[in-house]
Amino acid sequence: MSNDYFCFRQFTIHQQLCAMKVGTDGTLLGAWAGRGNGRCRGVPPQFPSILDIGTGTGLIALMMAQRFPKADVTAIDIDGDACEQAAGNIAASPFRDRIKVINKSLQDFVKEHNMVFDCIVCNPPFFTSDLLSPDKRRTTARHAVSLSYRDLFHGVASLISDIGEFSVIIPTECLHDFETEAVIAGFHTHRSCAVKTTTYKPPRRYLLAFGKQKQNVIGTSEIIIGSDYYKELTREFYL
Repeated sequence: MSNDYFCFRQFTIHQQLCAMKVGTDGTLLGAWAGRGNGRCRGVPPQFPSILDIGTGTGLIALMMAQRFPKADVTAIDIDGDACEQAAGNIAASPFRDRIKVINKSLQDFVKEHNMVFDCIVCNPPFFTSDLLSPDKRRTTARHAVSLSYRDLFHGVASLISDIGEFSVIIPTECLHDFETEAVIAGFHTHRSCAVKTTTYKPPRRYLLAFGKQKQNVIGTSEIIIGSDYYKELTREFYL
C-alpha cells in the first residue's frame, strides 16, 4: 500500500503529501466504527454528525461518509499538508458536500468550536516510549507527543454527545494505558475487537469503542486479517 494513490470502490486516496499512508489499521477502523454489538449485517445506527480526529489522507472520513449517508463529517488534522491532501481526496469523491476539513489540533478545535458529535473516530498517535522518527511529521502521526492519551480523551469528552460513541484502533502494547485514560476521563468500554494476523498468534491491534454511558455487557469479538469476517467487513470498500 505504499503507492502514491490507492483506489477504493467509491473514491481514490492520493497520499504523497501524507506522512502516514493508507494501511489496514485505518481501513479496519473505518469499516468497524459505529456498528454496534452486531457483526456486519443488519442496519447500523445512523449518526447525524461524525468527527474524524487526525484525518491524514481523509480515508476514515470518506469511509464513514459512505457508510452513513445522512451524516455530516468533520475531519481535523494538525498537519497542513495532510489537510490539503484530504481536501483534494474529498473534493474528488461523491461525498464532497458532507465532509469538511479543518487544519487544527484537537486541543485548538475544542477551544474554538462549540460542537457536539454523535460518533468520533480516531486512528491516534499511539506510541509513548518508542524512539522518535527523524521525520517530524511521521513522529506527529505515530507518537503521542502532540496529542497525549489524556488530551485525546479530554477533547473527546468535550465533543461527544451523552449517547455518542468514540472508536479507535491501537496496538496491543498500548491497550492498558489507553483504557486507563478512558476510565479517568469517565468513559466506559462498549466494544472490543482483537485484531490478529493468524488464528494462533496473539492480537496485534485492538479496535475499541467507548461511551459515557455504562453498558451491562461489553461486546467482544475477534477478527483475523484475510478471514471471511474481514472480507465481509471491508467488501464495501476494497476493489
